[in-house]
Amino acid sequence: MKQLVIPRYGPPEVLTVREVPDPPVVPGSVRIRVRAAGINFSDLLARQGLYPDAPKPPCVVGYEVSGTVEGSDERVIAATKFGGQSEIVVVARSSVLPLPESWSFEEGAAFPVVYLTAHHVLVRVAAARPGETVLVHSAAGGVGLAVAELARILKLRVIGLASRAKHDVLRTYDVEPLDSRDAHWPDAVRRLAPRGVDIVLDPIGGNSGREGYALLAPTGRLVCYGAAEMVTGERRNLLRVVGKALRWPRFGPLKLMSDNRTVAGVNLGHLWDADHIVRPQYEALLRYAREGLLRPRVDRAFSFSEAAAAHRYIHERRNVGKVVLIP
Repeated sequence: MKQLVIPRYGPPEVLTVREVPDPPVVPGSVRIRVRAAGINFSDLLARQGLYPDAPKPPCVVGYEVSGTVEGSDERVIAATKFGGQSEIVVVARSSVLPLPESWSFEEGAAFPVVYLTAHHVLVRVAAARPGETVLVHSAAGGVGLAVAELARILKLRVIGLASRAKHDVLRTYDVEPLDSRDAHWPDAVRRLAPRGVDIVLDPIGGNSGREGYALLAPTGRLVCYGAAEMVTGERRNLLRVVGKALRWPRFGPLKLMSDNRTVAGVNLGHLWDADHIVRPQYEALLRYAREGLLRPRVDRAFSFSEAAAAHRYIHERRNVGKVVLIP
């Protein structure tokens, strides 16, 4: 079978397609012939050597796939802890979800990471309540659009930060868009929400966390779930990364108590095997999907041989929705 391999840290061109033996099936698992595999920002970090949880090169990353269970016509979605960017994967049966009937394989591969992230940060961590206002960064990305769909269901108001070219799409999701490239975006948020926002969802890190915290209303919650600020190009620059990390805000208990605000962090990779946390959220999301309340937006699909172009496409922030890979 073919796999997409990170042979060494470097720019997108290091990505290589290799032939390896098919993986054996073990008790309690199923073998899936992959029709589409998700790609996430963490994959770009892993390629640059900036994702500490990733295996060391040479390695295969990928957290999500869709395809068919070998030897049957069963169409499924599956969560993988790395190794998903392969023609065949072997996963625990408990990690397999049914692919909604009307969804394509590309849509299925665009589902697990972004929708679980959106549900987890909104529902479990931020405990969003009807009528609250949410500010989300990277609003036109996979997680951002999933947040927008869930916000409709949960009756939340969403203010979304994205480049101006993506604002028309955001309006179709009932998001109030603001220009993320405008240095004065916090002032624009204050004009839209004079009393402050209830929830800030931040996958950027650094100064955006500081600005987001300052925008919170009393009892507001800042949820941090990414570090996109660390990636400043296609190659890593460790001096720049360290410099940025040193400037990240620090939140002490006394200030949090005084301000009546909450700061939370999320790393879904560390919860991937926590079935009692993850499974109920997937079940809720699939119920919404069956009711026609949410559907992944796939921006583009790239073949494994075009993986470098896929990484560059995401580096350049060109996608609206999810990017997937086709074996």
